[in-house]
Amino acid sequence: MRPWYRRPDNPLKRLFDFSLGFFGLLLSSPIFLVVAVLTRLEDGGPVFYVHPRIGKDGQPFPFYKFRTMKVGSDKSGFEIEAGDSRILRIGHFLRRWSIDEVPQLLNILRGDMSFIGPRPTLAYQVETYDQRQRGRLAVLPGVTGLAQVSGRNSLTWPERIELDLKYIEDYSLSLDAWILLKTFGTVVNPDGIYGHGWEKKS
Repeated sequence: MRPWYRRPDNPLKRLFDFSLGFFGLLLSSPIFLVVAVLTRLEDGGPVFYVHPRIGKDGQPFPFYKFRTMKVGSDKSGFEIEAGDSRILRIGHFLRRWSIDEVPQLLNILRGDMSFIGPRPTLAYQVETYDQRQRGRLAVLPGVTGLAQVSGRNSLTWPERIELDLKYIEDYSLSLDAWILLKTFGTVVNPDGIYGHGWEKKS
């Protein structure tokens, strides 16, 4: 068995997540205000998109994002292409710079998510997992992860799952640090925001 500090569910990781999440939420409060005003001005709908996702040990939780699409757009499918007419004007900007992910700081404080880990998925996706693939549910899902810095949505779904399993198997604090640094470059580079596979930005 690996030592506790080499496991992605160790208490130091949770302490880091909570501390950084708390200060991140304080610092990003102006972003919440600006996005709320602009979203309400554009179509008068809710500011947040809240949808169930599957987390650690297969448990569902409410997943928070800034809403980037017209109300009810998810009923016509989760697959999204660049220039999709369902995306709000402000939504294009939020997606381009991954600002729509900022409300997941709330998920981190709640203990639903970590900063780094496999991305949370939809229930119907989990139903297709084989026994090995269910291994990605052994840890808290993350805001970013190895798959996100290795191609994002340009990767196929099986490729993303394999990278998630590799992350869990090879976990270390240095790997988390590398992913966090790579995430900044991924945000600047828009390649992979849209692509193929199941998990599209909603």
